[in-house]
Amino acid sequence: MRVGREPVVRAGLTLLDANGLEGLTLRAIAAELGVKAPTLYWRFKNKQDLVDEMATQVLADWAKAFRTQPQPTSWQDWSRSYGSGLRETLLRYRDGARMVAGSRLTDTRLYASMEHVLEAFQTAGIAPSDAVLCMGTIYSYVIGFTIEQQAVLSPKGERDPRYALSEREARIDAERYPLSRSIGPDVFDNYDARFERGLRIVIAGFAQEIAD
Repeated sequence: MRVGREPVVRAGLTLLDANGLEGLTLRAIAAELGVKAPTLYWRFKNKQDLVDEMATQVLADWAKAFRTQPQPTSWQDWSRSYGSGLRETLLRYRDGARMVAGSRLTDTRLYASMEHVLEAFQTAGIAPSDAVLCMGTIYSYVIGFTIEQQAVLSPKGERDPRYALSEREARIDAERYPLSRSIGPDVFDNYDARFERGLRIVIAGFAQEIAD
């Protein structure tokens, strides 16, 4: 019995939340769907093929939702919405950023959303090549930041004991490293504030770059 692409992908996303990226296997997904593992191999050659499809589905769902929201009026607003929206999407899934990082997108319909964004940049007098550089830089920032966040915090927001802030303070010699020791735990613990400020810096940097 053949199983459609979307049921397999959705089952994969369910198991991703339960077991993480390391525990995701085609065999486990087959069991979730009540079929034998070889049934899935005609569609997916290996785990990476499946992860590519899962990442594509997540980004397609995000792009679809984004198009239903009030559209930004400036390229800066587009950039902020893009960065914040992508991070929110990745945080909905355990290991979401690791899943999407480096994945090969399999649905060319995603280019429709990209085209829309490039048109907004072009209206502001920004060449598509520069727009792609801006959005690509934001994408890399979001992926890297979220990978680090998800390595420290569980999907429920619980901090991994290895990264306990009290342990960090205990390890830093205040006499040898006074500046490092002076940084309060709130700086490391407030991921939302850190992300938004970093995103503003990236956008401001790009604005300065194209102005020079």
